[in-house]
Amino acid sequence: MEKNKSVNHHAAEGESHSTWNGDFGFGASDRRFAYSRQASFHQSQEPPHTPISIISNDSMKPLLSRSVSSIDIPPAVYPVEEYEKVFSEKGKDSAEKFSVLLFVLSVFRVVRSGSRPMKRLFVMIWLNVAYSTAELSIGLFTGRVGLVSDAFHLTFGCGLLTFSLFAMVASRKKPDRVYTYGYKRLEVLSAFTNALFLLFMSFSLAVEALHAFIQDESEHKHYLIVSAVTNLLVNLIGVWFFRNYARVNLVYRKAEDMNYHSVCLHVLADSIRSAGLILASWFLSLGVKNAEVLCLGLVSVAVFMLVMPLFRTSGGILLQIAPPSISSSALGKCCRQITAREDVLEVSQARFWELVPGQVVGSLSIQVKEGMDDRPVLQFVHGLYHELGIQDLTVETNIA
Repeated sequence: MEKNKSVNHHAAEGESHSTWNGDFGFGASDRRFAYSRQASFHQSQEPPHTPISIISNDSMKPLLSRSVSSIDIPPAVYPVEEYEKVFSEKGKDSAEKFSVLLFVLSVFRVVRSGSRPMKRLFVMIWLNVAYSTAELSIGLFTGRVGLVSDAFHLTFGCGLLTFSLFAMVASRKKPDRVYTYGYKRLEVLSAFTNALFLLFMSFSLAVEALHAFIQDESEHKHYLIVSAVTNLLVNLIGVWFFRNYARVNLVYRKAEDMNYHSVCLHVLADSIRSAGLILASWFLSLGVKNAEVLCLGLVSVAVFMLVMPLFRTSGGILLQIAPPSISSSALGKCCRQITAREDVLEVSQARFWELVPGQVVGSLSIQVKEGMDDRPVLQFVHGLYHELGIQDLTVETNIA
């Protein structure tokens, strides 16, 4: 005979029903949950009767007749035609305008009440949007393909920065019934997206350097110096905004740190790219051969080395690999200590991963000997793994 028990860390500490109500959004004075649990035997003992229309007439015709399967709705009480007329004509246009306006206002409200990095990122996005719009307009008006191409590159980068801002805003939401772990991983996904874009930019710069090596460099001597200098100044403002995260190997204590670091690397990589183009143009004006190949190659390697640690860390979290902050030997030692107990037969399905930076989640299954109490085992297991920093632990006990 086998009995399965699933024990969570929060349940093991004996939380009351008020804690469950707080987790699902029900306060102490909230009547929704209490109303849904009212017992049926408090109802009156009167026999069921057919509901009577509230319209005063002689026939007193019931609203719901037992002999028919339809419900008669008095037109005087519920003007259906007038309701449909109003909402069919005005509802569609007003709803669309109201939804767009509400979304814009909500974004401004959240950014205004947000943290300082969130406000700085909002300013950075608007600076890039203004610059890319001006560059695209000038490129289309003058017929310069280089300006148009660079404007599309900046527009795509603005989209990624906007996604980072959206992740900052959405991650503030509390866990719900659909996303039980919350929305913190959006910031990890945003960091991974930025890192992937920067790797693509590094690859495109390497291809451009190879193209410049194959072709005649005389066609590439006239660089758009004004555009490169302006882009460099805009990106340097962003680097100054996020200067605290301007490191290659940064220790992430929270999910916000990873997102801020990705934004800093994004604007820093764009700054290096602009500086490389300016330096290549200056070397070509001095008559240095293969200057474009050398500068673009160095920029490609620098961007790749700059973003690769972030790419590995964010990708590892999304793939749910073992937490790098806890060594595998420490996890194995914990399993051996649990197995060494006299009331434990086997430990299996031990899985540990990092939900977001700074939050490790784990689960394992323990087979307890028949006739033994599993509560001391659960207390020992939770205390053992909490010392390693695993606060969210789920333990399944099987009693043989």
